[in-house]
Amino acid sequence: MVEELNAETKEPLYVVPPVTRAIALLRYIAAGNRCRNISNAAKALDINRTTLIRLLATLEAESIIEPIADDGGYRLGTGLIALASEALNERSILQVARPFLKQLVDSLNLSAHLGVLEGREIVYLARETPNSHLASTVREGTRLPAHATTIGRILLAELPIASLRSLYVGQSMESFTTKTRTTLADLEKQLQADRARGIAWSVANFEREIGSAAVAIHDHQARAVGAINVTGHASIFAEDGPQAGKIEQELKTVARSMSEALGYRGWSADQL
Repeated sequence: MVEELNAETKEPLYVVPPVTRAIALLRYIAAGNRCRNISNAAKALDINRTTLIRLLATLEAESIIEPIADDGGYRLGTGLIALASEALNERSILQVARPFLKQLVDSLNLSAHLGVLEGREIVYLARETPNSHLASTVREGTRLPAHATTIGRILLAELPIASLRSLYVGQSMESFTTKTRTTLADLEKQLQADRARGIAWSVANFEREIGSAAVAIHDHQARAVGAINVTGHASIFAEDGPQAGKIEQELKTVARSMSEALGYRGWSADQL
């Protein structure tokens, strides 16, 4: 086999053409080109039309890109976020999040997390924990079912109803405790309540003896780009308990500040 040589250094080029084409496609999409017209995109990228279709299908299957439901075409997907910690740390929401998570830990003495929605799962991007034996063991990169977790619920609550149903119609929902919603109808009712309250609350909905609460984070385009939550023993999250009000107020305050740090200005009068 004859090796291709670099024209300047005369050293072998250890490149894989399909990978190069995939990276070129990702850069093309990142530049705002949605690949709505496959023929035009193939011409712009100098990629065979069939090859382009296969690349799109592969990248979509790996959640590296995702289809745009309303406008058509593709955009970069959250699967890119989970590739490596270096990629995570370049993401603006992560750069903003860590001091706010620490603020929650300091004020509530509970574990705090940042997560994003990916299909029917959430992906944890960051966490801060108190010096306690009850500290969370969830790690960055952990994936959990969205329907059963507070971060997942509050982000699902932000979706248009058609998008939510397309995610779950015909899909089974695993039960983790007796409080886990396992039908689409029941989940929709729960999400409606979460959306109205502005917070998803759990007292052992996902794990026995573990409580949690989550609030969505919005960016400058008013998109829910992630959510933060706090977790601890279920007794701390009892709705009629002495700490419930403080947890809700502190979590909403921090979420508001974090959203504002990302450029969000869409708070309604009753949220201020």
